[in-house]
Amino acid sequence: MSTNVASLLGKEADDLLTYKAKVSADLLELPGPDYVDRVYALSDRPTPVLRSLQTLLNTGRLGGTGYVSILPVDQGIEHSAGASFAPNPIYFDPDNIVKLAIEGGCNAVASTLGVLGAVARKYAHKIPFILKINHNELLTYPNKYDQIMFASIDQAFEMGAVAVGATIYFGSEESSRQIIEVSEAFQYAHELGMATILWCYLRNPAFKVDGVDYHLASDLTSQANHLGVTIEADIIKQKQAENNGGYKAIKFGKTHDKVYSELSSDHPIDLTRYQVMGCYMGRAGMINSGGASSGSGDLEQAVRTAVINKRAGGMGLISGRKAFQRPMNEGVKLLNAIQDVYLDKEITIA
Repeated sequence: MSTNVASLLGKEADDLLTYKAKVSADLLELPGPDYVDRVYALSDRPTPVLRSLQTLLNTGRLGGTGYVSILPVDQGIEHSAGASFAPNPIYFDPDNIVKLAIEGGCNAVASTLGVLGAVARKYAHKIPFILKINHNELLTYPNKYDQIMFASIDQAFEMGAVAVGATIYFGSEESSRQIIEVSEAFQYAHELGMATILWCYLRNPAFKVDGVDYHLASDLTSQANHLGVTIEADIIKQKQAENNGGYKAIKFGKTHDKVYSELSSDHPIDLTRYQVMGCYMGRAGMINSGGASSGSGDLEQAVRTAVINKRAGGMGLISGRKAFQRPMNEGVKLLNAIQDVYLDKEITIA
């Protein structure tokens, strides 16, 4: 194993690298070179979708492993361009966004219609495009939190995108409409041969109880994943779980005591494995988001997230701000460090 990974994990290294998960990995469909043949090909996905998924999995430094490292840059809308790109203004230019993904050895780049469309003829044949079709914009005052459509499936197809991505805010007042919109969009994307990636995020102020934020609770996020796979998302993007017991704290919905005893624990690998279990036991790949950039400590946090995701049975990381809010050469190094975790055969499934 890379001594660098262990050093970056610090005092958590032994625990994170040797922990045995409560739920056996034998019950999961795990990522691997044959993942498309072994898992996706058994489903009702059209043949062109299988080709698109294989293209995604065969690109970049992780090509052929079954794992993915994706650069997502939709923050210009989701968090404002100023907040996102002021730390490194070169990324106001879409060309540099795609260049970072290529030089960083990513499987794909995910961004907006405007960003990808601006450079489509230069790059669409060089790295898989994932067009994010809906967004939450924060220029409306007072701010509202709703994912609305910014792009169409036809536009994604015409620019040569391999996949489309969308967000649903599960738990929000708008979630029912978003589920219907995204389900219909994903069906059409599959008909045209594109893969689908769903950002399965939670959003409701009631999910914060007594100072504890349960938006990252394992039980709630796993159920969001389960709903996402139900509308046939091929890959689920989820924030890595940080706690559990959301159902009990908020006192709503239905759960089971075994969720918190036999199927999970407070260990981050167990919390993340339960998220993977929500993805039909891994029949849809689960990628974790890299989270916000805090400057110092980003590399350590990114590697930690990757180790937990891989050992839990996840398919990879989709990390943006930690990579593009710094000089490009440093962003490349961070992306490569994430990829090195998935390339390291000594970092095994827990």
